Amino acid sequence: MEIGADEFEQNLPLLQELVLGADFVGLDIEFTGLRSNLSRSQQISLFDLPSDWYLKTRQNVQKFTICQIGLSMFSSIEGESNKYVAHSCNFFLFPTTFGTLDSEFSFQASSVQFLNQYGFDYNKFLKKGIPYMNEEQEKKITHNILTRKWRTHSSLDKDQIKIVIDEVTRWLDLAEEGDWMTLPGIAGFQAFEVQLVLRQALPNVWTVLTDQGVVVKRVSKQHRWCLENTSCGQEASWKEKKILLSARGFSVFFQMLVKAQKEMNFPRVSSLSEVYEVLNSDLNPTKNSGPVIVHASKCEKYVETKYPHEAAYDAFLCGSVFLKVAHLLLWRVHGAGATPELSFPLYFDVLAPYVNQVNLIRARVPKINFSGPDYPSTRPPILILSVRKWPGVSEEQVYREFQNLCKFDVRRLTQSQFLLLTNKFKDARSILKEYRGHPTLQVSLYRYWRHSPNINCLLQVCGVVAAWALVALLLGRPGP
Repeated sequence: MEIGADEFEQNLPLLQELVLGADFVGLDIEFTGLRSNLSRSQQISLFDLPSDWYLKTRQNVQKFTICQIGLSMFSSIEGESNKYVAHSCNFFLFPTTFGTLDSEFSFQASSVQFLNQYGFDYNKFLKKGIPYMNEEQEKKITHNILTRKWRTHSSLDKDQIKIVIDEVTRWLDLAEEGDWMTLPGIAGFQAFEVQLVLRQALPNVWTVLTDQGVVVKRVSKQHRWCLENTSCGQEASWKEKKILLSARGFSVFFQMLVKAQKEMNFPRVSSLSEVYEVLNSDLNPTKNSGPVIVHASKCEKYVETKYPHEAAYDAFLCGSVFLKVAHLLLWRVHGAGATPELSFPLYFDVLAPYVNQVNLIRARVPKINFSGPDYPSTRPPILILSVRKWPGVSEEQVYREFQNLCKFDVRRLTQSQFLLLTNKFKDARSILKEYRGHPTLQVSLYRYWRHSPNINCLLQVCGVVAAWALVALLLGRPGP
């Protein structure tokens, strides 16, 4: 099922019903890019703490925008044991242009080529994308409207606004109080912006949105004040609030999805499609006893054909993997012959220890835990490189020195010392062996109490203090 801006509002009640009635939801997001060309200090490093890793990743992806979201809502079929129906939906998204809100975002050529290779339709993204905004943008727009500090910027051209104001101004020269005129052919966000501009520019008019267009009525200043500050005026603006709701677009649905608390991220071990294939193969001992998943009507596109990297298809794979892994874990807990009657709450219980944990591929720890303390590091120990007879050596030069053997992250410790960190134990052992006895590059295990500049500085200060204390003691001792 594919949903764009034209179909979103009419399908919103159905989507809300599907989410609230689902046992769980699979989610996949496609971006216009993934990785910016950052300096080495801004790139993700094995030295990063989980919080650093998350912030760097978040800041990096914020330069791009979401072009497609896929949801696959899995619901157990009443009266059938361990059988689920999946409703899969593709949503094309495009940032809201509303008032002064005019987002800037980047495209990454490799990401565009990648999605294009798998049939992504960029015309639907650009022409039919559902508008959305974040919470900060929504608060700013609401504040500007309430404080009457609204300014148009994007969806209406300034020349068009001038034409509208000139037309209404000419009409006002001849109109009497109570007269009205209609501006046809203006709808949606433009209608809202036209009303705000006219109300700001002309103190003796009032505007109402109808099915025929924007109706402009000449009123006295007293009547205008009454309309703005009484229930009559508030009632007249209900359609404007509806337009503002439309400007929020997909954000309304996504906030509802978060509040429903159906979502649970499952870390990808390798590629998502590969994990799905393994779980559906004979390598999975629970293949024949696991949950049955069928596609809902209007969502049967994925029954026979694979659509890798289409958001809804990946969301379906994600949800299927989630369900099948839960069954596998349950089988391991209870054994093949003692499994209780299967139900989703039973799967939920066995997955509870993994809630809100996201797998990290190259990081200091194996996963981020958003609900508690992070796991202790299981990575190889930090190595320290001491450099001799190589004045002015940089981190980049050290990195290139080792890159033919293995990949290390490098961080300067002192002028002639660097920390080395890898995510593979064999690489750490290889470097220690290869550079044993090297004349200019000495590699050893890093020991905090031995190598830390702070500890060395503290020890030097303590040594000086102890030396002066000894001198004072000797000088203060009486002679024989």
